Amino acid sequence: MIIYLIGMMGIAAFSVTGVVAAGKKDMDLFSIILLGVVTALGGGTIRDILMDANPIFWIGDETYLWVSVAAALIAFFFIRFVNNTYTLFLYADSFGMCLFTITAAEKALSLGFSYPVAVLMGLTTGIAGGMIRDILTGKMPLLLGREFYATPALLGASLFCVLLHLAPDHPFNRYYGLALAFGLRCASIHWDLYYPRFLLYKGNA
Repeated sequence: MIIYLIGMMGIAAFSVTGVVAAGKKDMDLFSIILLGVVTALGGGTIRDILMDANPIFWIGDETYLWVSVAAALIAFFFIRFVNNTYTLFLYADSFGMCLFTITAAEKALSLGFSYPVAVLMGLTTGIAGGMIRDILTGKMPLLLGREFYATPALLGASLFCVLLHLAPDHPFNRYYGLALAFGLRCASIHWDLYYPRFLLYKGNA
């Protein structure tokens, strides 16, 4: 039940980022809700297709769909009262990404996939929805920037899998992984952390 509620929180958080991202694009209500839903459900849909999981999670449980719609509606009417929407966007995106990463890794393991595949499925789920959102709103995906973005989710999923291997019965493994991922991402936002220059490729331009 707890992991189910956590998944719903991730759905709501990602749906809100879709609304925030669309806020300055002069979209109508229907378009904004659609963007929020696609952002919230896109990563998990790709995950289930890759893992051949039937039915797709939001088809098997329509609560995910309605939570994403409700979160988008609420955000649409209340986001105008938030002064710094970009900061809200970054933290909500990070929260959704990290939650989706851990829950997707856990689902992959429950379906019998190996630890490396679980980590990759977790990361794919975490970043895919945000990438779809950024592409649809004409923005450079956060993943392609030089900031410390996807690596925290990768490290969190890896920690979760390591802990699950060492102590499979420990009830807080997922929370340790989530705390590491979200903590690192929040630190990168707060202190404006980037990859060191020697890890950046500037090209020939």
